[in-house]
Amino acid sequence: METLVARRRYEEVPRSDTARAEAFSDGVLAIVITLLVLHLKPPPIASGGLLAQLLNQWPTYLAYVASYLYIAVVWLNHKAAFQRIKAMTRGLHWANLGVLFSTALLPWPTALVSEAIAEDNPPDDRVAVGLYALIGAMLWVSWMIFFHVLFRHPELLKDSVEETFFLGERLRAFAGALLYAAAGLVGVLTIPALALAIFVLLPLFYGLTSHGYAQLPVFGRRLPPKQ
Repeated sequence: METLVARRRYEEVPRSDTARAEAFSDGVLAIVITLLVLHLKPPPIASGGLLAQLLNQWPTYLAYVASYLYIAVVWLNHKAAFQRIKAMTRGLHWANLGVLFSTALLPWPTALVSEAIAEDNPPDDRVAVGLYALIGAMLWVSWMIFFHVLFRHPELLKDSVEETFFLGERLRAFAGALLYAAAGLVGVLTIPALALAIFVLLPLFYGLTSHGYAQLPVFGRRLPPKQ
């Protein structure tokens, strides 16, 4: 009875369409991904040494690629989620703002990682990589909350969406938080550049699974009918 009453009260909560949330989110993500390129600065140039100086900036390039891919994955996941949502509530708006808040932090650890590794100071390298992993894990936690809201309230979803879809997305986000935390631990305890390489690889996987695991060919391939 209490569950039924709570469901009825929730259904009475004012709702809005998704258009404004999508437009606002796209604007925020566009600004964040643009801010990343501001850290690609020209190096100090000595006569005949431009190539060497450019090559010495490899940590900046790697950090940029890792964060660009990460924000691209955020956009892909965001688009895939909103293709399945038919209405917004205040709680879902706040969950979406949490995702945007975490994403907007990414340019900061990106700059710290690229500068620390370029200075070749191992203690600072480890701190910067650990901070990047913390922000990355925090972003996946915000996704987990977002997916949890959608899983608990299937009435916000379009009729064609399975009610268990966002349960799988919630588990995928939880795994992402653990993987970023593990990558940060690898960087802090061993080689920071190794963590950077992991930061580049993780978004590739999550980009491929932005519409769920079933969209991957290895999972989505159907067996031929029996003769």
